[in-house]
Amino acid sequence: ERDNGLKLHIFPSLQTGDGLDTDFSGFSVPLEHSFEVDDVSRFRMRGALQLRGGRETSVSLSQSQLSEEDRNTLKEVAAVDGLYKIRVPRVSLTDRQTERQMDGYLTAFVRACSLVESHLSDVITLHTDVSGYLIGVSIVTIPGACRGTEVEDEVDLEAFNTTLTIIVPTNAPQPETALFIERMDIEHEKRGKPQEQKSFFAKYWMYIVPLVLFLMMSGAQDQSGGGAANGGGR
Repeated sequence: ERDNGLKLHIFPSLQTGDGLDTDFSGFSVPLEHSFEVDDVSRFRMRGALQLRGGRETSVSLSQSQLSEEDRNTLKEVAAVDGLYKIRVPRVSLTDRQTERQMDGYLTAFVRACSLVESHLSDVITLHTDVSGYLIGVSIVTIPGACRGTEVEDEVDLEAFNTTLTIIVPTNAPQPETALFIERMDIEHEKRGKPQEQKSFFAKYWMYIVPLVLFLMMSGAQDQSGGGAANGGGR
């Protein structure tokens, strides 16, 4: 699990006939690929993704082997530095309906030469949003660069060696916005009261100061007058 709010799941891929149960409380979507010398996409079936949503999203991949014709075509595409493309339909992993609505496709590609030189070893990653909806797909090969290495005819290019991963965002802690706003309001109120008092004295000081001085002088005169009267009576 990553620290940036994403959860990474890694699943093995299975070849057709490896005993994959394709009928387990989930649903299947096609994984298609296209590789053409003229670079015009003609997608056809590569395998099937077995998806299951819920608290722990799971996915498995069953794949067919490449035919001899496909192997030759892939080598020809690699020779002209063409592209190898994959696509999966946009679906929701949490949709429980029998007939699921597919909203277009998600597509990714690599250079065909890297797939040939890796002997069909690739990593396919599915990305979902917090609601379980597929929002992205990516593919990389191992190794990922074309080194110009010539692949011998006897090299096995029939079966894909695929690592399948799915990245699901996790619910990160949400800030206590309401409590923060309430505290800010209280702070503003506390700061506002002395400000109002300061504004009052600043506004009326020219009236208050003379009045205070007058009262002080009047009090002093009363005290001096009273003292003189007491002295005359002795």
